Order: sequence, then C-alpha cells, then structure tokens
Amino acid sequence: SIKMDVLHSNGVLIIQHLQRDYRAYQDFLNFMSHVGDPRNIFSIYFPLWFQLNQVVGTKMIWVAVIGDWFNLIFKWILFGHRPYWWVQETMIYPNQSSPCLEQFPITCETGPGSPSGHAMGSSCVWYVMVTAALSYTIRWKDKSAVTLHRLTWSLLWSMFWIIQISVCISRVFIATHFPHQVILGVFAGILVAEAFERTPAIQTASLRMYIKTNLFLFIFALGFYLVLKLLDIDLLWSVPKAKKWCANPDWINIDTTPFAGLVRNLGALFGLGLGINSEMFITSCKGKNSCKTSFRILCIAASLATLQLYNFVKIPTHTECLFYILSFCKSAAMPLTVVALVPYCVHSLMRTTGKKLN
Repeated sequence: SIKMDVLHSNGVLIIQHLQRDYRAYQDFLNFMSHVGDPRNIFSIYFPLWFQLNQVVGTKMIWVAVIGDWFNLIFKWILFGHRPYWWVQETMIYPNQSSPCLEQFPITCETGPGSPSGHAMGSSCVWYVMVTAALSYTIRWKDKSAVTLHRLTWSLLWSMFWIIQISVCISRVFIATHFPHQVILGVFAGILVAEAFERTPAIQTASLRMYIKTNLFLFIFALGFYLVLKLLDIDLLWSVPKAKKWCANPDWINIDTTPFAGLVRNLGALFGLGLGINSEMFITSCKGKNSCKTSFRILCIAASLATLQLYNFVKIPTHTECLFYILSFCKSAAMPLTVVALVPYCVHSLMRTTGKKLN
C-alpha cells in the first residue's frame, strides 16, 4: 500500500507537469485519447482492414474483444484508482492540501484504472495492423526488396511506438490514468495480439463457436462478479467514486462502466460470427466480384459511411438493463453491416450494372 501511494504520488507529479508544460498540445492530446478509444476499432479500423484482408479483419475483432475482456478482468483484480479521484481521497498529503488536477469532458471514466483500456486496445490492434502489413513485405526475396522490407519494418514499428506513446501521454494528461497503468496496458495488449498470431482456428470458426465463446466470456465475467459480491467485494466500487469526484456530472457516461464495455464487445463478436456465416457474405465476399479493386473500395466507402450513421443512434440510458440490450444489438449490427449487408448490396449493384451494360 505504501509503495502504491508512492507510485501514485509520483504519477500525480507527472500529470501536473504535463498539464502545466504541455498546455499548448491539449487539442492534440485529446485527439490522441480519442484515437486510442477501443470503439474506433469497430467503426474505423475494422471496416478498412476487413475489405482489404478478411483474415486480418477477423483477427482484429477477436483481438479487440478478448483483449478488452482481459482488461475488464484485470481491472477487477487490480483495483486500480484513477488520478482524478485518488488525489481527493488519499491521506498522504499534509493538511489536506491535495494537488489540483484539471479534468476534461473525457476524464471521468467510471471503471477501475489499471490497466488502461485505451492503451491496451490501441496497442493490440495496431500490433495486428503492423504485423499484417509487414507480412506482405517479408515475402520479397531480391536484395533491393530486402532493404525495402527493413526500411518498412523500421518505419511501421516507429509509427507504432509513436502512436502508443502519444495515446499513453494523452491518457495521463487528462488525469484518467497513472503512468504505470498505461504502460501495463500497452504491454498487455501486445501479449494478447501476439497470442492470436498463433491462433489460426478463429478464421474457420462456426457460428456455434462464436456463440459458445460469447456465452463463456459473459458467464465467466458475470460469475466472477457475483462470487466476489457474495464475498462482500463490490467490483463496481469505482462508479460512485467517479460520480463523486467528477468536476461535471454531465461528463459521467454509462458507456464507460465495466459491464457496458463487456456487452459492447460481446455484441461485436456475435455480429462478426453472424455475418461471416451468412449467405450474404458467401455470395458477395466469396464470389467473383470479391477480387475486384472497385468492389473493395466501394465496400470500404459504404461501410465507413454507414457506420458513421450509427453514431447518430442514441441509446436511452434511463433504464440500465434496456441500455445493455440495445447496446448489444447496436454493436452486433456494426460488424454485420461491414461483413454481410454492405458487401451484398454492393455485389447486387455491380451485378445489376453489369447486366445492363451487356
């Protein structure tokens, strides 16, 4: 406990330094915090990669979902505080003179702080993207191509670490994480992504396997929560702290609670399984049009445009149970749209156009 207090107090000094000396970069750091938001995986990264390479896109969803599930379990085990409420409750500062940490609209996360979900989600997904891009260049055999591969390797991994460091700094800057929490998140995300490099079975998983995986993840998380609740350990202890110490009640969002993230991820995984095992996917993405560049570009553009419309769908938050059900449905609809609905519509349009031209 004393060691953690020292670690936290040193972290507070770093946050104060960032908020004081990096004020000019506030907009950029807030932007990088949004870049690391796990929800971008489903609305931006996945639509792009799935149409370019279905293997990589499928792996991306699995890595994101399993990584975020592990993040939830780690948060429940580690009981990590967040800076913006820790400074208000700790007794290590004399005469109750707790440091003043500025808060922002994205500061008031309600779940425990360790490890950072943004850092973990960002590192695991960008790790998948970088290794996927390098898998194309590693096949080059001639001497000039080998040199180009090495340059590409250096460039992509440099970009990877620049993005991860920027996301980590942004999360510390807004006082929602301590430095050690974001560092732990980055390396935990890399471990999850590396594990899936050696799990080819996900590419041939049936809908039954997707459902079984969903049920296991949900039952394990819910069972873990209920067992500890019976032992009088409240795993939602962080929510009242967030509500108490958030500078603006409007910044508290039910979407940041532990179970909201779990439901969102389970919905995305179910939607992926439903889409990949549908007739629409087989007809469109396994047909003759699937190899055409025009088909892929149209699918990417239509998918990104359609998914942005989902952002306008506001789920009611007055009833928590209804919120979770609708959140699951909305999350399932996103990969289903990318995998099956959009490609099938584009395939039908191209087929109709081709018939008219003939």
